[in-house]
This record gives sequence, C-alpha cells and structure tokens, in this order.
Amino acid sequence: MIGIISYGLGNIKAIQNVYQKLSHPVKIIESINDLKGIDKLILPGVGAFDYAMEKFNNSGLKDEIIKLVLKDEVPILGICVGAQMLCSSSDEGNLPGLNWIDASVKMFPKNEGKLNLPLPHMGWNDVKSVNRPKLFDGMHDESRFYFLHSYYIDCRKSSQVVATSEYPKKFVCSVNNKNIYGVQFHPEKSHQFGVKLLDNFYRL
Repeated sequence: MIGIISYGLGNIKAIQNVYQKLSHPVKIIESINDLKGIDKLILPGVGAFDYAMEKFNNSGLKDEIIKLVLKDEVPILGICVGAQMLCSSSDEGNLPGLNWIDASVKMFPKNEGKLNLPLPHMGWNDVKSVNRPKLFDGMHDESRFYFLHSYYIDCRKSSQVVATSEYPKKFVCSVNNKNIYGVQFHPEKSHQFGVKLLDNFYRL
C-alpha cells in the first residue's frame, strides 16, 4: 500500500486521486499508527525548504519514517520540495536536509548569459531519463512534466542522477539512491506522464 505523508504541505489529495483512479491502495499518513501495512511512501512538498523541513521535523513522523526507509528499505518518492528535502542542504535555508541523496539544492541564476530567466521556473518541460530507470519504464526518452520551482538539485554523484531537463541549461530533475527516489516536477499535475510515473513507483 502507498502511504502519502501528511505533514502540512503538498498536493496530497491530488496524489491520492491518481492512485484511486489506478485502483491502487493508498492511505494518507497522519500518525505513526497509519504507517502499519505501508510498503511505499511518498513525501510531497511545496513552498520553502526550511519551512518544509520544520513541518516535517515537528510532525511526529520523522523518526519512524527514517527507520522504515533506512533500516527496512521501504521505497520513498519525494516530490518537488519533498525531493529537495532528501538532499543534504539548500541555499534557500539553513536547516539540514535528510541527507539521503548526496546533493545540495541551489537557486537558478536569474541571468543566464543574455537571458533574463523568470523565476520560478513554471510550466511543461521535456524530461530525459538517464540509463532507463524503472521509475520511467514505458515512457519515451523525452516525456513532458509540469514544473514549479526556483531551486534545483545539484548532485555530487552522477550515479544518483535519474533524469534531466533544461532551463535553459541542463539540470537534474530526478534522483535515486537505492530505495530513495525524488522528482523535482509534479507528477500529480502531469497528466498521462505523471500517472505513468506514479504507477511505476507503485510497481517497483
């Protein structure tokens, strides 16, 4: 069963609706008792990094989720700021991340060459998977997903890069370390591509 972590942030209902339409069992996780019977977790997130980490740290769920992910190797998928929380730190704040992905989170440069890039980066972008990971099974090389962010994941290990996109230069938009996955885009808002990715995560 998929468990969507409810700690005060994220498009929880939208993710739940996707899994219900796929007829996959799903539960919203609000307490430690809700974690019983869960074999996969989703960590959603929107807004600022420090605010998200503070909400998660104070949720009463953190210690048990760390145990499930690191000791029991339950797969987890971080979405948007949830993916950034998997990293060690962010330029957006001062709090440490979970440090499950060897990466830091950096802000897009506002001026890239002669371009004056609007921030946040918002809209549909092609996503190119690297080494055909299982999360992207059944998708062509450049599927389109919906983004809304001003910060990106700067991986220190190329082996943890799952997919890239461009704005205008290439940036990492999906990461993986063993049972830990992250996507910068919003699959719950990405129509057939997002539905397929969430279905793939369920079937890992």
